[in-house]
Amino acid sequence: MFLARIFVSPKSTVNDPEGHTIRGGLRHLGFETVEGVRAGKFFQVRMDDDSREEAGEKVRQMCERLLANPIIEEYSFELIQLERE
Repeated sequence: MFLARIFVSPKSTVNDPEGHTIRGGLRHLGFETVEGVRAGKFFQVRMDDDSREEAGEKVRQMCERLLANPIIEEYSFELIQLERE
């Protein structure tokens, strides 16, 4: 059993209007030292796989096929082994 924590964000070469708006809001609230914000998505997926390699390959496929747009987004993930319930 694994928990996949998946992080998806725009590639550095892609404009991020949401991040730019958040940066402006933070600076307006007095956080003047904020130089940049990149907005993204976070997913947690519980998986009942036997091996870390199998779970990792499935997460890569999930990201490539649905969770991230590989043309404009990049992703990373971590796998945490859980005790079976």
